[in-house]
Amino acid sequence: MIVAERLDFKRSAPLTMGVELELQIIDRRTGDLTRGASDLIHLVERKPFPGDIKPEITESMVEISTAVHAEFDALRAQLRAMRDALVAAADRLDLRIAGGGAHPFQRWNERQIFDRPRFRHVAGLYGYLAKQFTVFGQHVHIGCADGSTAMRLLHALARYVPQFIALAACSPYYQGADTAFDCSRLNTVFAFPLSGRAPFVTDWEAFENYFGKMRRLGVVESMKDFYWDIRPKPEYGTIEVRVFDTPLTVDRAAELAAYTQAVCAWLLDTGATPTSEDIYLTYSYNRFQACRFGLEGQVIDAASGEIVPLHQDVLATVERVRPYAERHAAGAALDAIEALVRVHGNHARRQRETYQRSGRLADVVMDGAELWAGRAP
Repeated sequence: MIVAERLDFKRSAPLTMGVELELQIIDRRTGDLTRGASDLIHLVERKPFPGDIKPEITESMVEISTAVHAEFDALRAQLRAMRDALVAAADRLDLRIAGGGAHPFQRWNERQIFDRPRFRHVAGLYGYLAKQFTVFGQHVHIGCADGSTAMRLLHALARYVPQFIALAACSPYYQGADTAFDCSRLNTVFAFPLSGRAPFVTDWEAFENYFGKMRRLGVVESMKDFYWDIRPKPEYGTIEVRVFDTPLTVDRAAELAAYTQAVCAWLLDTGATPTSEDIYLTYSYNRFQACRFGLEGQVIDAASGEIVPLHQDVLATVERVRPYAERHAAGAALDAIEALVRVHGNHARRQRETYQRSGRLADVVMDGAELWAGRAP
């Protein structure tokens, strides 16, 4: 009998949420990515920063993280405060900060790996993929009472991954070209061998057993080695949804987190626990549809075989989970998600519209930087 390797899952308050955002550091003259993470972090840390900031794999990016929140307004307020502090520091360094899932025209071979052991290890293992990993995502953490609840919720959320991708899609341009995808960022993530979906185990003991086997085989050293779309984070007591492109605004980031929270609340309340791995029969197809076509994609329900336009699927879900959002004072966030679908479109649409007006990818970047700073409509 194989004894599971202990992987303690820290209890956290159910349905609390936190957000991590990977951000672009921009040369204000050219709009290209530039090395500035070390200087920016040093400057920010000289003053109290209303959150957490740390480096990412290359010197052209940073990651900011919020505290744990139960309600939308408090999360949005912290994100706004973090943005303001970061923009002020960047201005002092003659830099710009921008969201977006991928920089439209940077060249991966020009990137510099940030000098930390973890990043040097990743670069040594994955070669050029490490520098290509200069893409930018939003990660949403949702608190879970225990590990088994986390695994059940993780698999129940798989049905909604295409929605999350399409709503957040903000990377239509990559390496100087229109990719024809709304979200090209995930194509870079998919190149990593431990990406995709988590194994279909629905209790924590079984997951501990799986992790122990993978570690003993030398495939992984820690949970950080899994680049899954959704992964458990036992040290936080959360599941981490990782398919969102970083939006162009912190308000959109907060709205996406609150929508995720509402979907999770509904799933936990209705006991929507997947009973079969068949839920993943259409997973790759649906995920591709969301990346390629955004809200105009179509998804196939694995149980019924019904084909549904993604934008209709989102609107139906918004109505279904609205009471749960209102319990967490997030009705305004769901209003914004509905308006995104019905009126505004995702940020990939805005980026394409900006390029159509000017014909310059640098203008796409600068518009994103202005929007991030709160200085553009």
